[in-house]
Amino acid sequence: MTDHAYDLAALREATDRLLGATGKLDDAALAEPSRLPGWSRGHVVAHLSRNADALVNVLRDLPMYADSETRDRDIERDAPRSQAEQLADLTASATRFVAAAAEPADWSRTVTLRNGVTDSASLMPFRRRGEVELHHVDLDVGYELEDLPDEFTAREIDFLAERFAGHPEVVSTAVVDDTGRVWTTGGGAEGGPVAVRGTAPELLGWLSGRRDGSGLTVEGGTLPALPPL
Repeated sequence: MTDHAYDLAALREATDRLLGATGKLDDAALAEPSRLPGWSRGHVVAHLSRNADALVNVLRDLPMYADSETRDRDIERDAPRSQAEQLADLTASATRFVAAAAEPADWSRTVTLRNGVTDSASLMPFRRRGEVELHHVDLDVGYELEDLPDEFTAREIDFLAERFAGHPEVVSTAVVDDTGRVWTTGGGAEGGPVAVRGTAPELLGWLSGRRDGSGLTVEGGTLPALPPL
């Protein structure tokens, strides 16, 4: 069940961790590659800043981005900035999002994100938290999937399993962690069912495209190839 106040508090904690890590980088470190192909750490930080502002737009029932070209151009523009500029922007944009998400509103209403995707307004703090937590890992500064809070990992697996549910390229799949929690996903492609087992961080890494699944075991077939997010 969504708890808007809890998600906002958890987002603040995740953001503080991210800001602390970013504050330890220098200009040279920001220019080094991140774990995302083709992106430096500066690209990741710039994306996080612009994503916060884009989600403020969503909460105000405005288009998330003007268009994909503008989104990409803004990230490329902001990526080479100095560490001081990046950190100030990341801090200010994060503050703007939290302020917007804390305003009294009808949190049960439906809002529109990129590419026509819709969701409940109440889930925007969790969506932002997902951006903050996973891109913190992408910075490659020592924060790993295993360091994520357990409850976040479980909820993000639930979110991603739902995202791939019924996907025409994914066979029916049971996702099972080492505590026995089970999620189901896929089902739109012929074949299966298969069961994919592993630790929650390894499962999240596979579902989010951040690990290749080599740390997982598969029963009933081969590891399903997941489409990009």
